Amino acid sequence: MKLSFKNDYSEGAHPAILEALLQTNLTQQAGYVLDEYSSKAKTLIRERIAAPEAQVYFVSGGTQANLLVLGYVLRPYESIIACESAHITDSETGAIEGTGHKIHIAPSVNGKITVESIRDYATRYTNYPHQVKPRVVYITNATEVGSIYTLSELKALYQCCQDLDLLLYMDGARLAHAMNAEQNDITWEDLARYTDAFYIGGTKNGALIGEAIVFGNPFIGNGFSYYIKQKGALLAKGRLLGLQFLTLFQNDLYNQLGRHANKQMKCIKEAFDAKGVSFLSETCTNQLFPILKNEEVAKLAEDFDFYEWKKVDELHTAIRLITSWATPTENVEALIKALNRL
Repeated sequence: MKLSFKNDYSEGAHPAILEALLQTNLTQQAGYVLDEYSSKAKTLIRERIAAPEAQVYFVSGGTQANLLVLGYVLRPYESIIACESAHITDSETGAIEGTGHKIHIAPSVNGKITVESIRDYATRYTNYPHQVKPRVVYITNATEVGSIYTLSELKALYQCCQDLDLLLYMDGARLAHAMNAEQNDITWEDLARYTDAFYIGGTKNGALIGEAIVFGNPFIGNGFSYYIKQKGALLAKGRLLGLQFLTLFQNDLYNQLGRHANKQMKCIKEAFDAKGVSFLSETCTNQLFPILKNEEVAKLAEDFDFYEWKKVDELHTAIRLITSWATPTENVEALIKALNRL
C-alpha cells in the first residue's frame, strides 16, 4: 500500500476526540448546537481571540462554511474579489457562482491577493446600476499554495477594505498550519481584529468533521442561525461538532497538531533543498510544491500518493505534498530515502 502525502484529512480523528465522543456518548444533551459542549467550545474560542462579542457557529465542512458566510453577507447584486488560486475560484464546483454571485478573479503574489488588485477591482465597476458591486474580499490562510499572510499584509488588506466599504473574509481550512508556522506573526487576537469573519478549520487538523465560523464583526452575523437552518446546515446532533472543538481548544491541542504537521513538512523541505530542487511557491506550512522531472514523478508515484499539481514544461511537473496532524516520522523518512535515490 502506498504512503499518502496527498491530503491532510486521510486519517480519521485525533484519539482525544474519539475518547471524548465515547465518554459522552450516552450523556443526553440539547440538540441543534444548544448543548453544553458547544457552549463551552464557543467560550474558549472567544477567549482565544479576545473577542467576547464574537459570534461563533459550527458547521460540517469548508465549502459549506464558504457558501453560508458569503451567501449570507452578500446582497443579490454584490460580488466577491478573490485571487486566482483561491479555493472558491476553482475547487468548489462553482458553488459560489451557483448562488448567483460573481467572483472577480484577481492576480496574486505567491498565492496572496494584494491591496493593489483589490483597489483595481473595487473601483472599476462604476457603471451604476448596470454592473455588480464588489462587497467581500476572500482570502485563505494558509493559502492554496502553502504561503501565509504576515500581520502587516493582513492589516493593509483590512484597512483597504475599510476604505472601500468592503468586508474581509478569511477561509481558515488550514488556519492551524498558518498560525503555527515559524514565520507567522499574526496572533489569534489579530484574526478577530483585522477580519470581519473567518473560520477555524477542524477537518484538516484532527477533527472528524467540522469548521467553526467566527464573526469578529458581530453585526454582520445577526440572524445567521436562521440562515444555517434554512440552508440545511444545522445539525440536530450539533454536540458532535461542539465537542470536537472543545477538545481541540482545551490544552492547546489545536496548535499542537498544526505544529506537528508543519514540523514534518519542514524535514521534507530540507531534504528537497539539499538536492537542489526548486519549488512552485515559497511555503512554510504543511504543503510543499517541488518541481521534478516527469520520470522522477513517476518513480515516486510507485510508492507514494500525491497530487501532480501543475505541468511546468514538457519535461517537468510540480507535485503537491502534504503532511497532517498524524503523519508519522517513519513515513517522512521513507519519502526522504526515496527522494535521495532519485
